[in-house]
Amino acid sequence: MHAEGSTILVTGGAGYIGTQVALELAEHGYRVVVVDDLSNGRLLPVHQRFRVVVGDVRERELLMEVMASAGVVAVVHMAASISVPESVADPLGYYDNNVGGTLALLEACAATGVKAVVFSSTAAVYGDVRTSPVDEEAPVAPANPYGASKAMGERMLMDAAAAGGPRYGILRYFNVAGADPALRCGPTAPEAHHLIRVACRVALGLEARLRIFGTDWPTRDGTGVRDYIHVADLAEVHRLLLEHLLAGGDSILLNCGYGRGFSVREVVAAVERVVGRPLPVEEAPRRPGDVAELVAATRRLTERFAWRPRHADLATIVRHALLWEAQLAQVPPPAGVKPAACG
Repeated sequence: MHAEGSTILVTGGAGYIGTQVALELAEHGYRVVVVDDLSNGRLLPVHQRFRVVVGDVRERELLMEVMASAGVVAVVHMAASISVPESVADPLGYYDNNVGGTLALLEACAATGVKAVVFSSTAAVYGDVRTSPVDEEAPVAPANPYGASKAMGERMLMDAAAAGGPRYGILRYFNVAGADPALRCGPTAPEAHHLIRVACRVALGLEARLRIFGTDWPTRDGTGVRDYIHVADLAEVHRLLLEHLLAGGDSILLNCGYGRGFSVREVVAAVERVVGRPLPVEEAPRRPGDVAELVAATRRLTERFAWRPRHADLATIVRHALLWEAQLAQVPPPAGVKPAACG
């Protein structure tokens, strides 16, 4: 199916990753409709390019009306609660939003004839893995309710497809970071949880210190190791997968990362190099639900779609994140970190 004239629904399209995905689709000829309750997102000037419906993804009738009225041919389902510590404190709320939202979406797809769904999942479905990198055939054994809620969503998609429902593409994100290279969008949630964002906010004086949760993990320097993927590269993967499904391609599950890991201390050092000074750091105990290391095996993604990332350098990810946070907070970036570095 040719992109031009096709309408895609992006649930959670006012969120950090959702906005980047909506932009990626629009720039390749798709019409985009966004449904978002704005609980973790914010409408930015770039959202004027899309039809935006403010509403809860669990509202099946609302989804059906949007799909039917806009002529939606496929969905990128990104609306979800995403904090591991929050999920440990409020597991039922996570199951309600993440599992309930996916159920309502699949029911709306069945009612309106939508035949393709790209689903935002997470490496948290793997749990406390013992091998690294981890491939898509590894056991699903989530260590926290967030990962469990996403694993349930994956299973619902698989079961629905087996019964004649939409073909699916499941994307298991590793750690998403950075911001739009043109600084049109980035994370806007008032509370920062992800390491690179917090580190950038500390560098800008927006937060007092960076806390390292756990220094006794069985890793090379005792801190957690993660695979960081730039949000713009991740958005491109969504588009490639969507095009595969719209062309009649089979359902597929893919890891989304770069296949390499950085420890917390290594990330902090990278931020310090970009800003040219040390950050105030405080060591803290491990957080419930965290794991020692998560790094993606990416062979399936790179071979199936001949995909090569464009923003894989850690310093580039940090610069884009830092410039976005400065723009968002309306504070000057550190000396020597200029918008011209983006791209």
